[in-house]
Amino acid sequence: MKRVRLLSALLLCCLHATLARADTLVVFAAASLTNALQDIGKDFEAKSGHTVKFSFAASSALARQIEAGAQAQVFLSADEQWMDYLAARKLIVPASRVDLLGNSLVLVTPADSRATVTLKPGFDLAGLLGDGRLATGDPAHVPVGKYAKDALTHLGVWAVAEPKLVRADSVRAALVLVERGEVPAGIVYATDAAVTPRVRIAASFPADSHAPITYPAALVAGQDTPAARAFIEALRGSQAAAVFKRYGFSIK
Repeated sequence: MKRVRLLSALLLCCLHATLARADTLVVFAAASLTNALQDIGKDFEAKSGHTVKFSFAASSALARQIEAGAQAQVFLSADEQWMDYLAARKLIVPASRVDLLGNSLVLVTPADSRATVTLKPGFDLAGLLGDGRLATGDPAHVPVGKYAKDALTHLGVWAVAEPKLVRADSVRAALVLVERGEVPAGIVYATDAAVTPRVRIAASFPADSHAPITYPAALVAGQDTPAARAFIEALRGSQAAAVFKRYGFSIK
């Protein structure tokens, strides 16, 4: 009985020690990473004992929240610019920064649309939209919108697109507008189009029509905790890579 009680006490001590080391980790991430990171987060929680709380939005909105003092430990951006924005203000840990993923840009229509598009210089965007509008992120600050503007400018149709643009506050918000049939077309990432059966990819933009789509990750300055470092390492691991690939991201 003494041995049983001693073993129970040791197990209880180990449990308390594990709980004491457990942490709650807040991760700010681009909206396009929602599905993949939720899967990765569940696996990380099960293996580490830490709790992960995600905040998904446009990279611009999240970067500005961090600048305003939001207590996130990890930031994942959908472009280099907003990570550079924080780096210039000394709000990330420079040595922790890593380029994780790539993506591609696509033109989507509602699933029941039969529109066909060939994305070549001067393509008939006006004919595709008719009296409707084109949804994408706000090019003034949302990464997908900036990539879209670059691509449309490269193809010579930005002047047609600009007055028709629905400037959504994130790529997922733009996707929803197409899903609901509120617009005849939208520009999103290929990975976003892949998570819903309510849109179809009408065409893929040439890779050279816009800047490379890159997702950097970094620790937030002043929030460099063991749990945060462990999460960054998990994102770079083979299991996370398999999840990202399953959702259509390319690995850097």
